Amino acid sequence: MRPLVMSFAAVVLLAIGGTAAPSPVEPHDWAAPTLAGSGLDAERLAAMSADIRAGKFEKIGSILIARHGKLAFEAYYDGDASTLRDTRSATKSITSILVGIAIADRKLTGVSARVLDLLPDHAARLKNPDPRKDAITVEDFLTMSSALECDDWNDASRGNEERMYLVEDWAQFILDLPIRGRGYLGTPEKPAYGRNFSYCTGGVFVLSEVLRKATGIAVDDFAKARLFAPLGIGTATWFYSPLGIPQTGGGLRLASRDLLKIAQLYLNTGRWGSTQLVDPEWVRVSTMPHAKIDEETEYGYLWWLKAFPCHGQKVHAFFMSGNGGNKVVVVPSLDLAVVLTSTNYSTRGMHQQTEKLLTDYVLAAVGP
Repeated sequence: MRPLVMSFAAVVLLAIGGTAAPSPVEPHDWAAPTLAGSGLDAERLAAMSADIRAGKFEKIGSILIARHGKLAFEAYYDGDASTLRDTRSATKSITSILVGIAIADRKLTGVSARVLDLLPDHAARLKNPDPRKDAITVEDFLTMSSALECDDWNDASRGNEERMYLVEDWAQFILDLPIRGRGYLGTPEKPAYGRNFSYCTGGVFVLSEVLRKATGIAVDDFAKARLFAPLGIGTATWFYSPLGIPQTGGGLRLASRDLLKIAQLYLNTGRWGSTQLVDPEWVRVSTMPHAKIDEETEYGYLWWLKAFPCHGQKVHAFFMSGNGGNKVVVVPSLDLAVVLTSTNYSTRGMHQQTEKLLTDYVLAAVGP
């Protein structure tokens, strides 16, 4: 994966036994961190920092924890609070939020809207036409389950994102792809939730053009007006395609505190202070399973879902996740939001490393 493009890590956790009512937060920014009243084990968190600084974990940038709506822990191991973090594919979850806002604003009719109907200029130049392409919806790209032959986890895939970056018109490249094929021995099993998952960054980029067509403005401007400004996020650096289109599939850079605001926003079911920024129903639907990745992991609308161990139980997570092991985590039943940033890009075990920090230190620090 290229260093500037991939972005994505945001994790929101749900513990067994229902969810607790979220606490109010600062309307525009975080107060100074304090463990007082957080119920977090200071010694466990101190041990985490000591192990990171001793080199037991590689290339960790920052770890922030919010509990009961307040910043409880904040540590920087590379850079500082002003450093913009390239969390790679974490951008995808923010794209999901923007789609939800556009639907609530009645700019976009819904997830069943057909992509080629919204992009007639691309449809007019389409290669490999097929009725199954005509049927591709916004929801197909939100769930990584379109019929296109696009798989970033397969170097041989014609739609692999590295091939997209070689051409000028990324959306046309993706929409021109042939329909993917599958070989079976015997009768194929029906996929969970009726969708075959195939990780496709290019499909999420197409949503940038869909949002621009629906809202009438570029995604970076739409995000600033409808999401970042209300959250008090003043600096956001986007990555752009050769045609100047914001890359909604990755590369958006935000400060760690601002990433924590995104997590807290979803912990608060879309409310920030006294303002409902995201429809609570969208928060619910976008973080419920719509596709299955493997035995441990499911996928919502550009949010990952997974269960992590915590005090002998399993806490169920929906999360933003990006190359390098980046994660932004929220545990509604614990009233907890977590940001873990890392520049351990494209290395074996990068996600396992930050998951270990999450489970063995952060979740372990929460009182049972």
